[in-house]
Amino acid sequence: MATDYRKFFVITETDRKLPLILETVGYENEQQFYKREEGYPCFHWLQTIEGSGEIILESGSVRLSENQGMLLPAGVPHEYNITTAKWSTWYLTFDGALAASIVYALEIPLSTPISWGLETPLASIHEYYYEKYRYSHDFTGMNGSLEIYQFLTLLKKHGNVNKSASFSQSHERLLPLLLELEICFASSDVGLGWMSQLLGISSQHVNTLFRKAFGLSPYQYLLQLRLQKSKELLIAQPNQTVKQIADATGFLDASHFISTFRKSVGLTPEVFRNQYNKKNQSEDFR
Repeated sequence: MATDYRKFFVITETDRKLPLILETVGYENEQQFYKREEGYPCFHWLQTIEGSGEIILESGSVRLSENQGMLLPAGVPHEYNITTAKWSTWYLTFDGALAASIVYALEIPLSTPISWGLETPLASIHEYYYEKYRYSHDFTGMNGSLEIYQFLTLLKKHGNVNKSASFSQSHERLLPLLLELEICFASSDVGLGWMSQLLGISSQHVNTLFRKAFGLSPYQYLLQLRLQKSKELLIAQPNQTVKQIADATGFLDASHFISTFRKSVGLTPEVFRNQYNKKNQSEDFR
């Protein structure tokens, strides 16, 4: 694809209440020089399709090679510098009532180069948008909001900074362990050393992968998994005691289970079970 395109979208007062608003999307086969002394008025994503170039910020210049991009927040002064004979770029701008909160919640790095693999959807996203927007104008409002959220989740899933593993790469590396934990979650043998041995990597690497994939330490993930399983058993096995549930899900004792459950859920295991049973009973009488 070597055809320049740029699409602006009508934004109504109703649209401005949406969490995300798609403002513009476009492709430049030969990126031109721009200098924005006051920055762009909303979030601005730029990625390199071919060649390379620089985004010059007040803190210094940042080089963007192929399969690299950068998300700039609103109002950040910047300019472009073409460093090769040809610099092809794809860009997308967006705003919205919750745009900053969503970017923050997804932990998308700002004003920092983000990279991805050739096999990921980000490598060909400019072609996806070209085909989609060439034939359709129905990408304003809620549809545009969904498009932006999908794009941001792709960045979260496949993007990486400083050659660190992406979310999807971390999850894929952990998959054999995650599958084994579904079976062995209650075992007292399960710990960081056990996980490290199963994957054949260091304990530190295991910790790094968990934090990248889930934002949790291995222990915190295991604890959440045990709580999840305990909820399922509390409902599926109404005749089992709390102590039996605690033993079946790997907690030290009933007291530890109850305190951990209450801290996480806000209810004791018995109250949780009773509330669910009352809900089911009321539905049976409808």
